[in-house]
Amino acid sequence: MAEQYPALAGGQRITGALLRSMLPLTARKTADTQRSATTTATPDPHLQFEVEANAVYTVSGWLKYDGPTAADLNLDWSAPTGALGEWWAVGAGHSPVISFNTTPAIVSDSQQGRGYPVRLETNDVLQSRSYGCLGVGITLGLDIYATLRVGSTAGTWSLDWAQLVSDAAATTLYTDSWLELRRTA
Repeated sequence: MAEQYPALAGGQRITGALLRSMLPLTARKTADTQRSATTTATPDPHLQFEVEANAVYTVSGWLKYDGPTAADLNLDWSAPTGALGEWWAVGAGHSPVISFNTTPAIVSDSQQGRGYPVRLETNDVLQSRSYGCLGVGITLGLDIYATLRVGSTAGTWSLDWAQLVSDAAATTLYTDSWLELRRTA
C-alpha cells in the first residue's frame, strides 16, 4: 500500500517523493558515543541529515548526556556553505553550575530551591554553545530547537560535539538521543 495523505481538491493525492519530502526525518542515536581528552567538535555518528539546496528546515530534538564536571559538553553544528539560521537549547549552565538562594551566593554543582540555572541564549546556526556536566553517571538532558536556511549548496547538517575542557574521563552522548528535521519551505 502506497504512502499517501488524504485527498486534495479534485481527488488528487500526494504520494511518492513529494510525500517523503514533506514528512519529518528523524535521526536517533542507536549507540552511546564517548569522547575524552578532546575539545575538537566532530560530527556525531548518528545525528546527521542530508539537506537540500534552497530549503528551510525546522529542527527539534532531545539529547541525553553526562560527563566530568570540569569538562562540560560543547555543541556545534556543521552545515553546507551559505547556510544561515538560529538554534536554541534549554540545558544546564556550564560548570560550575551556578545557583543562588535568597542570600546571593555562588554554589557550585548544587541544586537549590530554584533548581539548576539554565542556558537560554539563542545562537547563530554555526555558533557553538557549552552546557554543564554534573559528573560521570549523572545524566542531563537538552531540548534543542533550530531553524536552518540552506543556501544554494546542498550537503550534510550534523550535530558536532566535544568536551569544552579536555578531560581524561569521557563525556557521553547516549543512545535514544534524537533530532527531527522538518522541511518547511
